[in-house]
Amino acid sequence: MKTLYNSLTVFLLCTTTTFAQIPNKQDQINAAIQAAPEEQQAGASVLGYDVEGKLVMIREGTNELICLADDPEKDGFSVACYHQDLEPFMARGRELYATGKNHGEVFEIREKEVKEGKLKMPDQPTTLHVLSGADGKYDAVTGKVTGANLRYVVYIPYATAESTGLPIRPIVPGGPWIMDPGTHRAHIMISPPAPEKNGN
Repeated sequence: MKTLYNSLTVFLLCTTTTFAQIPNKQDQINAAIQAAPEEQQAGASVLGYDVEGKLVMIREGTNELICLADDPEKDGFSVACYHQDLEPFMARGRELYATGKNHGEVFEIREKEVKEGKLKMPDQPTTLHVLSGADGKYDAVTGKVTGANLRYVVYIPYATAESTGLPIRPIVPGGPWIMDPGTHRAHIMISPPAPEKNGN
């Protein structure tokens, strides 16, 4: 009987710990939308995690942005908001990663599917806003994210250095450059330097 009790206690503790790792819905929303421009935060849709750790829509929005909550299973902090026209691309990536595919495999599959017309990429430049940091965290008391920095990704499928005039690497800290040129995933990277910490 004692063994059964101990086993049950361990199970309940593990279960409680798993659930405790997932913030409540409002905190997920509050944290996720901070990746978006301030004027677009109130109307953004938010994908977050339910009590079972499944990614679901936790807020239906009214504008063109979809925000992604921080994954409680991953180290550090990372939330993102992207234009709704990128959702087929983003959703397909999540689907493929969930099957165990690595980054290279996901790239090749999506490249093939875009070329075959099976996966739709936006017709116009579309932006992904990312707020992330190894030491980042959301403070539910202040409602603010600390220890994280913004970077921006502007997707322009099949753009090249020649078609945009951009370099293929950053020339100055935070300067724009084009990554994956000539592919479905061609995008302009803009990573502003992190603010200097006050040494006082």
